[in-house]
Amino acid sequence: MTKISISELIERIVMYDDQQAFKIIYQHYFIRLFRLSFSIVKLKELAEEITNDALVMLWNKRSRLPAIDNLDLYLYTCIKNDSIAKLNKEQAKYTTDISTAAGEMLKITLDPEKLMISAEMMKQLTEAIASLPPRCRLIFKLIKEDGMKYKEVAALLDLSVKTVEAQLTIAVRKILAATQLQTNTPKLKIKSWG
Repeated sequence: MTKISISELIERIVMYDDQQAFKIIYQHYFIRLFRLSFSIVKLKELAEEITNDALVMLWNKRSRLPAIDNLDLYLYTCIKNDSIAKLNKEQAKYTTDISTAAGEMLKITLDPEKLMISAEMMKQLTEAIASLPPRCRLIFKLIKEDGMKYKEVAALLDLSVKTVEAQLTIAVRKILAATQLQTNTPKLKIKSWG
């Protein structure tokens, strides 16, 4: 679909509330936006919901469409931001409280010294990840927790692969430094994560 035809469709939507024109735009963008969302959230139903919500929002705010210079960029940014927000919200539901995890470990392990070290290390690790700068934390999460490839993260965040690698290296070094400063464990060597 050419830019001219998209602009014509937008004009029909804005001027005449043309639902047929919106249907064409919806069908044109849905699969592309769904794929982006799915690459972030990894759940089909959630990606469909995010994509539908973004496109419905586009219809609901149709009077503002002429102010959008690049509809592709606008929609991709909405999907990326909404997907990351939903992913964080979904993962928060399944995050285990460290005190709960420590309680479960007490039932399994009888050695109090090992228990204390394990719970303390988990707490330090969680705090170290939370203290990372936002972009570092996001890249670490996408690669290490979500299993995305460097190229996928680079494309999603509009960064070079080298920048993603550098940010991940910074994240890993800060996490190791934060966890090792507070313990008497020997320094660990940073291995390649790629």
